[in-house]
Amino acid sequence: MSENPETAARLGKMFDCHGAETRIYDRWEARGAFKAGRVDGKAYTIVLPPPNVTGSLHIGHALNHTLQDILIRFERMRGRDVLWQPGMDHAGIATQMVVERQLDAEGISRHELGREKFIERVWQWKEKSGGIIFNQMRRLGQSCDWSRARFTMDDGFVRAVQQKFVELHRAGLIYKAKRLVNWDPKLLTAISDLEVEQREVNGHYWHFKYPVDGEEGRYLTVATTRPETMLGDVAVAVHPDDKRYQDLIGKTLTLPIVGRKLIVVADSHADPEKGSGAVKITPAHDFDDNMVGKRHNLELINILTDDARLNDTVPKQYRGMDRFEARTAIVAEMTTLGLLDKVEETVHMVPFGDRSGVVIEPYLTDQWYVDVEVMAKNALAAVEDGRTGFIPENWQKTYYEWMRNIEPWCVSRQLWWGHQIPAWYGPDGKIFVANTEEEAQAQADAHYGDVRIISRDPDVLDTWFSSALWPFATLGWPDDTPELKKYYPTNVLVTGFDIIFFWVARMMMDGLHFRDEVPFDTVYVHALVRDEHGAKMSKSKGNVIDPLELADKYGADALRFTLAAMEAQGRDIKMSEKRVEGYRNFSTKLWNAARFCDMNGCFDDIDADFDPATVSLAVNQWIIGEMVKATAEVTRALEAFRYNEATAAIYHFTWGTFCDWYVELIKPLFYGEDDRAKRESRATAAWVMDQILKVLHPFMPFITEEIWGCLRDDRKTDLIIADWPRYDASLVKQQPAAEIAWVIRLISDIRTARAEMNVPAAAKLEMRVVGANAVTRGFLGNQADVIKRLARLETITVDDGAPPKGALQVVVGEATCFLPLADVIDIAAEQARLNKTLDKLAREISGLSGRLNNQAFMAKAPEKVVADNRRNLEQAEQKAAKIKQGLDRLEAMEH
Repeated sequence: MSENPETAARLGKMFDCHGAETRIYDRWEARGAFKAGRVDGKAYTIVLPPPNVTGSLHIGHALNHTLQDILIRFERMRGRDVLWQPGMDHAGIATQMVVERQLDAEGISRHELGREKFIERVWQWKEKSGGIIFNQMRRLGQSCDWSRARFTMDDGFVRAVQQKFVELHRAGLIYKAKRLVNWDPKLLTAISDLEVEQREVNGHYWHFKYPVDGEEGRYLTVATTRPETMLGDVAVAVHPDDKRYQDLIGKTLTLPIVGRKLIVVADSHADPEKGSGAVKITPAHDFDDNMVGKRHNLELINILTDDARLNDTVPKQYRGMDRFEARTAIVAEMTTLGLLDKVEETVHMVPFGDRSGVVIEPYLTDQWYVDVEVMAKNALAAVEDGRTGFIPENWQKTYYEWMRNIEPWCVSRQLWWGHQIPAWYGPDGKIFVANTEEEAQAQADAHYGDVRIISRDPDVLDTWFSSALWPFATLGWPDDTPELKKYYPTNVLVTGFDIIFFWVARMMMDGLHFRDEVPFDTVYVHALVRDEHGAKMSKSKGNVIDPLELADKYGADALRFTLAAMEAQGRDIKMSEKRVEGYRNFSTKLWNAARFCDMNGCFDDIDADFDPATVSLAVNQWIIGEMVKATAEVTRALEAFRYNEATAAIYHFTWGTFCDWYVELIKPLFYGEDDRAKRESRATAAWVMDQILKVLHPFMPFITEEIWGCLRDDRKTDLIIADWPRYDASLVKQQPAAEIAWVIRLISDIRTARAEMNVPAAAKLEMRVVGANAVTRGFLGNQADVIKRLARLETITVDDGAPPKGALQVVVGEATCFLPLADVIDIAAEQARLNKTLDKLAREISGLSGRLNNQAFMAKAPEKVVADNRRNLEQAEQKAAKIKQGLDRLEAMEH
C-alpha cells in the first residue's frame, strides 16, 4: 500500500500499543466516558459478574469481560444511557484462607487473634492487595462505570443481605435444620457443590459379608469403597424385583464389629446388576443413602467428628481414630473375623475440597436452609413464558432440569469472613432473627418478659446468598433509589455455563421475590476457552494461556478481537496464539490503510457536510454501499449476540473490500489528472475510514480511538461516544455494485490463472474478450485502465471472432477472456512441472490417509499429532485440487 511522500503524515509508521493504551484509557476515564447518566437516553444495563477479591485475570475472565464491553460500547454509541456495573465478591473461603496463610507464616492462628481482630486483618489485606483484577480489566480496555464499583461486604450491601435474610425468615422461607452437607474437615465448614472437585482416584471395593439373623451360615455381601462408614450402617437395600433376596426383605442382619441389627429394605437404589445387588445404607454419611433413609424412615447415626475422626458412637477401639486409619483397622478386623469376601481394585470419583485439597465428607450438621423450591416456581415460570431467555437456547433445558429438581439450599458457613447471620439465640436456644442486635434483644425481652442474654450465631452466609442480590442491591436496594428505578431490570447477563444454577437461578429467584421483576431479559452463556488442541486448561498440563501476556505481546485490541471472532454460539474456543498474532496483523493493516488515506490528502480540507449520496463514480458508490451492508451485518449480529459473525463482517470488509480492493481501485484516481474524481475519491475514502473506525471500535477500542483522534483536529467527540452509523438504504446502488463486483472477479480470476500457470509477475499479457454482452462491454469500457493495471495486461480487445489457440481461458459471466501464453511460458514444461508436483502430493496424501485410517496409530498418537496430520492432509488435498485445475487449463489451451 504505497504512500504519497510529499504529504506529511499525522500517523506514525506503526501503532505503539504499549504507549497508547494507558494514555487513551486514562483520557476516557478522566472525561467521564464510562459513567452512567452521561446522556438522557433509554437505559441499557449489564452487571459484571463480580470477580473474587482474591482473583487475578485469567483467559475466561478476558472472554467474559470482552463480550460485555463490546455490547456496552455498541449501545453507548447507539445513544443508550449505559451502565456497566462493576464490583467484587468478598469470596468467603478463598479470602479467609489467604489471610490465614499470612497468619501461619507469622506463627499465629485466627483463634489466637480472635474474630474481631481477624476480620480487621482481612480488611487490611483487602485494601492493600485485593482487587488487582480491576486494574487488569482496565489493561484490556473494559469500560465499566468504576465510580459505581461495589463490594459485597460494603455497608450498603451488608444492609441488603441482612434485609434479605430477615424477610425470607419472616416469610417462612429460611429455617434451621439438621441435614447432610458437603463438609470440609480441614476448613471445618460446609461448602457448596461448586467448591467440590471430583477427582479420579485408584481405590478398592471391599466386599463384606453381613450375617443373616436366624440363618446360620447365610450372609448378605455388600461392597464399599469407604469401609469406615460401615460403623454407621442402619440397613441393607436390595432391589424390590431381585428374586435372590425376596425372602430377606423385612428381615434383619447383624452388623459385624458393632452388633447393631440392620433391616433389609426393598429400594430401587439397589442395582441387581452391580456387585451382589445388595447395598449397605449409611444415611448420615452418603447423599444417596440419605434419600433411601428418608423413604424408609431409617435412623441417622453420625460416626464422625467435624475433623473427620471417629466419635463416641463407634466401638471403643476406634474412637478418636482418623477416618483413613480406621479404614485400615476395620478391613483388618473384618479379615480376622472371616467376613472379608474379596477385594477388587477400582478407579472411582472422590470429592475433594477445591480450596483445602482434602477429601470431603457428607456430614450431618445443623445449618440454615432456604426453601428454594417455593421461590423456584416463579423463576421457572419466567423462563417458560419468555420473560427471560437463554442464548444459546439449549441452556434453558439445563436451567429447567436444575430448577425442577431443586433441593433446600444450605446457606450457612462455619467461617469468620463474610456476612454474619443476623440470628441470635436465647438461653434456651430460642432463635430471634432481626436486622440489628437491638431489634433482636427487644424481641427476646418481649418473649421472656425480662432481659436475657442473647448470643449471635457465629456462622456466615454462603457467598452466593449475597451475590444473588447483585442486580438490584448494587443499585441501592433495599432503598427505593432513582438508580434502581432507571437501571433495573438489567438487559443482559453474560456468564459461563458453570454458574447457571449457583448464580443465575438464584438471581432470578431473588429478583422476582424482592422486586417482582426478572433481573435481566437475556442470559448469554458463552463458550469455554480451551487450548489450541481443544484440551481444558490446567496448571498441571502446562497449557494455561495468560491473557495479559498476550496483550503485552500483541496489544489488547488483537486479544479482544480474537476472543470475539472465536466466540461462536454453542462451540468452545480453541485458543491459539497464532490467531492473536493474525489479528495483530489485521490492526497493522488498518493502521496502514488509515496512513495511506492520510498521506494521500483524504483528511485535508475535510468537507464537514460531505453527503455519501452525492458521489457519482461507480467505485465510490460501490464502496459506500458495501460499507452500509457491512455495518448492517455487524449491527444485526451484535443484536443477536453473534460475535463471530459481527467480527467476520467488519474484518472482511476492512481487509478485503477496503484495503485490498478499494484502495487499489482508486490509486489511479489519486494520482491522475481529474481533480473532480480525485476530490470525490479522497472524501469518500475519508468517510469510509471514519465508518470503519466506528464499527470496529467496540472490538478494537484503542487503535480505533488513536486513529480517530490523529486523523482530524476538528473532532467534536472521542470515538467512544461518537454515534453508531445509521444509513439510508438508498446508498446501496445495484448498478455500481454489479460493475465493481464483475471487475474484481475478472481481476481475481486472471491473477489466479497466472499463478497456476507460473506466468512471470512482470509479464504483461494481451487479453481478448469474446461473447461479451452490452453490459459487460460497458464495464470494460468504464474500468479498462484499472483492469489493465491490476491484472498486468497490455491490451484489451473485445470481438466475437474465433477463439485463439494456445491461450489461457478465463470465463466471467457470459464472456470468455483469452490470454495468449505461447510466447510467455513453455506449455509442455509447465505440464511436466505440475504433473511432477501432483505425483509428490499424491504420495503425501496416501501416507497421511494411511496413518489416519490406521487404528493402532489413532489409538496411540497424541491428540496434537492426529490434529497435525489431519491439517496436513487437508492442505495437501487443496494443493492437489489447484494443480489439477491448472492442468485442465493447460489442456484447454492446447485445444
